[in-house]
Amino acid sequence: MLSDILDNMRLSASNDDMDSRRAHERREMDSCIGIIDGKSYPVQNWSNGGVLLHGDDRIFGVDEVKNITIKFKLADRVMDVTHSGRVLRKGRDKFVLQFSPLTQDIDRKFKHVVDDHLAQEFVNSQA
Repeated sequence: MLSDILDNMRLSASNDDMDSRRAHERREMDSCIGIIDGKSYPVQNWSNGGVLLHGDDRIFGVDEVKNITIKFKLADRVMDVTHSGRVLRKGRDKFVLQFSPLTQDIDRKFKHVVDDHLAQEFVNSQA
């Protein structure tokens, strides 16, 4: 109820700056790697909005559009998700690729990755 009142007043109950909130939750716990132009890059974190990769940032230009395949290690297999995005920013051997709008198929695959991780956490908690 209090949050409804604050929302109507356009105030926030959070200490977070409204501009710093992210549209998508970052995921760091998944075992995955990104492949661009045949070269592998470790993934620091990813979300439905993009991916932060480790690697030589000098070979990419800001706003350059690239295709990426992210290989996720799931409980029973490796799932490939291929999509495109643009280099949003780069620096200190890291670069961010902002995804192009997701198709329903890619969105479904990302949800499958999250569901697989949650199922594995549950299984591990029961052991």
